[in-house]
Amino acid sequence: MRLLLLEDNRRLVELLRSSLDRAGFMVDAFGGISEGAAALERAAYSVVVLDLGLPDGDGMELLRRARARDKSTPILVISVRDALN
Repeated sequence: MRLLLLEDNRRLVELLRSSLDRAGFMVDAFGGISEGAAALERAAYSVVVLDLGLPDGDGMELLRRARARDKSTPILVISVRDALN
């Protein structure tokens, strides 16, 4: 299974990638919305793990754009926010 990880915290990316690799996932990790959006258009992913607070934009906007394009890929949102707005 191929997973797209969008997270800007390098330590968290390392920990998640290591665990997901051991679980059998192929992980493509990016630290920004623009890179993640491009990857989502180029490749088919089984799941996306999406941080909402990325340095170049709001993860919710990427989620909205993906859904507007009929992308039905499951998206797991991770955030330190206390509301999704």
